[in-house]
Amino acid sequence: MKIIRKIKLMQEYVKRQRKAGRTIGFIPTMGALHEGHLSLIRQAKKENDIVAVSIFVNPTQFGPQEDFKKYPRPLAKDVRLAKSAGASVIFNPSADEMYPAGYQTFVEVGKITQGLCGASRPGHFRGVATVVNKLFNAVPADKAYFGQKDYQQARVIQQMVKDLNIAVQVVICPIIREQDGLAMSSRNQYLNAEERKSAACLYEALKVAKAMIKSKIKETAKIKKEVRNIIESNLLAKVDYIEIVDAETLEPAKMIKGKVVIALAVYIGKTRLIDNMVIG
Repeated sequence: MKIIRKIKLMQEYVKRQRKAGRTIGFIPTMGALHEGHLSLIRQAKKENDIVAVSIFVNPTQFGPQEDFKKYPRPLAKDVRLAKSAGASVIFNPSADEMYPAGYQTFVEVGKITQGLCGASRPGHFRGVATVVNKLFNAVPADKAYFGQKDYQQARVIQQMVKDLNIAVQVVICPIIREQDGLAMSSRNQYLNAEERKSAACLYEALKVAKAMIKSKIKETAKIKKEVRNIIESNLLAKVDYIEIVDAETLEPAKMIKGKVVIALAVYIGKTRLIDNMVIG
């Protein structure tokens, strides 16, 4: 399996594959790969001839007080895992390669970025949209694969692709969970044993919300209140947000109508975890 670190070389590699008539599937990641990432690689392998995986911890999507410096970077392990799942090539650029001296262009996606994690992490989606746009240029794939766990991120990227006429199909794949329901995340490794046990409250709360909706409770305020009660009964948990939003626009919903997303961001100790469930 090839590891490419220069944008120009990556573009040339894709060009050769396309000339040979091969299709390209692409999974952008920040590394610290887990079963969630590997499921995306396997899906891409089923649908494409070549699977490219980027491993780049993007500095522009982290806030000043966030975990950029301590974000895990186990490159050798990541390469081994990606290869085992079916990756053909790894794109692993440096920060200087992606943002050379004098860099001054950023991508801003509008209204869809303003709520949920966008409200909690100012500038985050500016960094996400910018780096994903750059990665789509470096790895001009037929399909790009993202996990539902980062639902807002996936919708932001879909919007960017539509608005900027980027020739890639965005594929959103299901959340992969641990046995107790915790959504797999690279940040889960920050949790100690007690925190890890407590983190299961996110999925438990989502399941209760789903059951309430199935029982014909329509008022989102009632559902959110019950979700908050479940999470806050856990002493290690601190709610960042609990929202029920339209699945397409991400606008807050007062009543359950059509397809909605129940979205959570919760601190377990010092670790911020997100999760969601799509209903309808």
